Amino acid sequence: MKDVLIIGGGVIGLCTAYYAARKGHRVTVLERYAAEHEGCSYGNAGLVVPSHFIPLPAPGMVALGLKWMGNPESPFYIQPRWDADLLSWGYRFWRAATAGHVRRSAPLLRDLNLASRACFEEFAALPDNDFGLVKKGLLMLCKTCQAFDEEVKTAEQARGLGIPAEVLDSRQTAALDPDVRLDIVGSIYFAKDCHLSPQHFMARLKQQLERLGASICWETEVAGWRASGKRIEAVRTTKGEFTADEFVLCGGCWSPAAARDLDLTLPMQAGKGYSLTLPNPRQLPSLCAIFTEARLAVTPMGNSLRFGGTMEIAGLDEKINPVRVRGIIKSVPRYYPDFTPRDFEGIKPWCGLRPCSPDGLPYVGRTRRYSNLSLATGHAMLGLSLGPITGRLLAEIISGEIPSIDIELLDPDRFARS
Repeated sequence: MKDVLIIGGGVIGLCTAYYAARKGHRVTVLERYAAEHEGCSYGNAGLVVPSHFIPLPAPGMVALGLKWMGNPESPFYIQPRWDADLLSWGYRFWRAATAGHVRRSAPLLRDLNLASRACFEEFAALPDNDFGLVKKGLLMLCKTCQAFDEEVKTAEQARGLGIPAEVLDSRQTAALDPDVRLDIVGSIYFAKDCHLSPQHFMARLKQQLERLGASICWETEVAGWRASGKRIEAVRTTKGEFTADEFVLCGGCWSPAAARDLDLTLPMQAGKGYSLTLPNPRQLPSLCAIFTEARLAVTPMGNSLRFGGTMEIAGLDEKINPVRVRGIIKSVPRYYPDFTPRDFEGIKPWCGLRPCSPDGLPYVGRTRRYSNLSLATGHAMLGLSLGPITGRLLAEIISGEIPSIDIELLDPDRFARS
């Protein structure tokens, strides 16, 4: 049994705390925000996606990103600014956007997502632990023939990796989800994908942690570290010093600043995402979906319907950009023609900062510099989907076990200075 201190109370931090506590460790979580703050782990699309085996930097993404840069309403936007970290991150992203990188990363992302899906099923089976897990699959909805052709190629790759993927025309898609009218040329159906309510999942995690005896310290921000040789002895915070046997940094977009104080290199940019949730939508699809060209996720959550997406690189800025929200609203009627912009009047937009590594893979594992420090951050849009398996892997590492999945590609030191 060890004293484990986890920095970050988002989905990655709480999943790590849960699995560490399950193994008998004494767990404390430090979170910079207040308990009622709903950050990136709460307002996201709630998708569990084995279909997402292609990392963000892939062939063609740099050119597409540059094209979108001219339109502030587009799915991807970088706020123009002089920033050395941003330039370095962009260069590394460009270098990673190769077919070889996709080929190496895809099997690992598949294994992580499928293992995490199994973890969600196990968690949902606990008594009084419902969080709205729906295992009906996901539709990639294509508005144009060009996008449809590209998604058909992705479906072929998925089947090659053992992930079920079914190519559907517009009529077959409508028959699969008849509760919403569609204006598309076709879709890809990924039967293994799931969706859930992220707010309910986070609430259930907190309840389980309380039952397991773990504690969460809210409004506690890291201010520094105390180290001796190759070991961390304590973390200094706005509420005093905390000691532990093991330290796990799960601070999301705020991880690089904390890592910098330890002379660790952790390239990352905050990718701001937005969502809008209709409490009483005029139509309620039964399947979650992604608008392929618009890069917009759609998730039924009980009787409500959430639309979430976009990637805005603007630093640690949590302000709502109305132009980005307008881009989401404009996209909806293009795929769901019975919806109108008026449906979103009075709906309060949400935004959250996703921690994005330049190669599209998270940082998971021990650092070489410190024998009792592990990292789990940089999951970008896959934070919720990969939360449980990340937590399970970190708990194995903390306990001195060999990780159940080979995570060499997720080495947190992979960008370290030589």
